Amino acid sequence: MVRYVHHQLITVVEAGAALAVTAPVVFGVRGLPQDDSNFVAILLYLAGCSVFFSLLAVSTRSRWLGGEKRDFESAVPLADPEAILPTPRESLRRSFDGAFVVLIGLMSLVFGLVWGLAAIGFAVVFLVPERIVKGVYAFFWERRHGVLLWRGQVVAQPLGKDQFLYSSPRIVTPG
Repeated sequence: MVRYVHHQLITVVEAGAALAVTAPVVFGVRGLPQDDSNFVAILLYLAGCSVFFSLLAVSTRSRWLGGEKRDFESAVPLADPEAILPTPRESLRRSFDGAFVVLIGLMSLVFGLVWGLAAIGFAVVFLVPERIVKGVYAFFWERRHGVLLWRGQVVAQPLGKDQFLYSSPRIVTPG
């Protein structure tokens, strides 16, 4: 089990790690990018579109537009959270997926070598803004409702149809 917020925000780190490995290889093979003002404008436009559609996904209950709000509201409460849930650091560690970094890195490498330097930034342009918006929204949703949202499977409490998350009460620490 991993916290939903950790899952969303660790993807930003994963995309950054993939880009940090891919960019030097592509720049070494194809050379450094030349000054192209259209390139920056296109990347900013695509990042803006990603943010816009992410805001639609988190602010609506419509399945067609993403329906993150519906997923949060239909989260299954955990019967025994203390026995199932990991510690906060363990949740962060479990959220990092090395296979995802390799996948994004390989796709960025291939796109960068085949289509040019602009293609290596696709992971950053499409994944990072979306995951930041969803992670921040989930964080504030958790605070507003006093619960924590979790991804994973609990054998004793299977998820129903159209349910993707579990919830647990927020543990208030003194001080």
